[in-house]
Amino acid sequence: MNYIFNKGKSDKPVLLLLHGTGGDENSLLALAEIIDPEASVLSVRGNVLEQGMPRFFRRLAEGVFDMEDLALRTKELYEFLDDKAVEYEFDRNNIIAIGYSNGANIAANLLFEYENALKGAILHHPMVPNRETTVAKQGGTAVFIAAGVNDPICPQQEATDLERYLLGAGAKVTLEWESNGHQLTMGEVQKAKAWYEATFS
Repeated sequence: MNYIFNKGKSDKPVLLLLHGTGGDENSLLALAEIIDPEASVLSVRGNVLEQGMPRFFRRLAEGVFDMEDLALRTKELYEFLDDKAVEYEFDRNNIIAIGYSNGANIAANLLFEYENALKGAILHHPMVPNRETTVAKQGGTAVFIAAGVNDPICPQQEATDLERYLLGAGAKVTLEWESNGHQLTMGEVQKAKAWYEATFS
């Protein structure tokens, strides 16, 4: 997988950046700088292409995931994190994902598939990745969800259902609403920053 790793302070988390459809490993670097400029950054490019646009897993149509590919790519990402923790000598248990749209969906599926895969996650405009599975135990995993009340791609029900699934698995979930569509706004980024500082500082 193509990626960027920037080492920060050793006592800080590693921010795992997962872009939306058509983005790359550079897309969310400015976001990480806002959330925590002292943290290490591991920013990954999805290695599936849809009409030339990078994604983290295939879909069959808008909002319809290729579930077999989702499982395969989630396992691939999980093992990638294991490998990079060894290579760059960071704490595998101190990774906080920041994902937008498609990137938020694969981050959510990491939580669905693997117990304590992440220390925490900031999910901007996510959907429920898999409604046919038992969510892995997430004892105390901190999750921030930002959703748009007018989001045509991720209806409100997706965010509230995702919150319910994660709470049921033991995660601590904060859901914030923005009066906007699917775009990533500075307002929700600032809310995520405040949540991050309150949760991990």
